[in-house]
Amino acid sequence: MIPPEDLMRLAIERCREGLARGQSPFGCAIAVGDRVIANEHNTVVLTTDITAHAEVNAIRAANRAIQNIFLEGAVVATTCEPCPMCMAALHWARVDTVYYGATIADAALGGFNELQFPAAELLRQGGSKLKLIPGLLPEECKKLFLEWQSNPNHRVY
Repeated sequence: MIPPEDLMRLAIERCREGLARGQSPFGCAIAVGDRVIANEHNTVVLTTDITAHAEVNAIRAANRAIQNIFLEGAVVATTCEPCPMCMAALHWARVDTVYYGATIADAALGGFNELQFPAAELLRQGGSKLKLIPGLLPEECKKLFLEWQSNPNHRVY
């Protein structure tokens, strides 16, 4: 199994690649066992698709990689706490565990129009068995917002 910290570092690296392309400060990597099956960044601005969050992009890539809509046994590292849309998609994809770094509150401080509904609460209310683990490399993940804000052309949504 890939250590969660290593998976998160891949997500951070992919996020930085997205930042270099003018995208938003979010990255997500997915592994099954010792194999990374997806590593994507947010492409909302690039694709003019408000649903093109890093997690959704990674789920789509992972599904294609394994030719299955379900990602049972998958471990996910995402640089920010998943929004309700992404958390629901991760649940429906049947991933096992999601680690995240920055929080929804950090994203809101960065200027994003976040729904202030914690991912853990969505899982609790929905009766999901998905394991959600906060606080993985949080300082490194929070720095991504500062890197993004240093681009004078950054766009919030």
